[in-house]
Amino acid sequence: MAIPFEITVEELKKMRDEKTPHRLIDVREPDEFRIANMGGELMPMNTIPARLQDLDPEEDLIIHCKVGGRSAQVVEFLRRNGFEKARNLQGGILAWSDRIDPTVPKY
Repeated sequence: MAIPFEITVEELKKMRDEKTPHRLIDVREPDEFRIANMGGELMPMNTIPARLQDLDPEEDLIIHCKVGGRSAQVVEFLRRNGFEKARNLQGGILAWSDRIDPTVPKY
């Protein structure tokens, strides 16, 4: 069964609440990460090709950015390179702030 390309913030919250194993990758820039983050691992978009060896194709990878555009591009790249479990966080960190955790700053 194919893994959906995107995951909603509600689905991610459920995964976190249930402690479902996953790896949250933030593909924004370091200055954006300093303003607001969801506790993910910073891996700026332009570093992903050089860091493929740091990722496990068997792991559930949740990729996010500010609104979902950059992370969608990264997920497309990852999937073309054998990471079939990579998923884009729909709406990015802004959706997380709007619908899950309003303490996460918007910028």
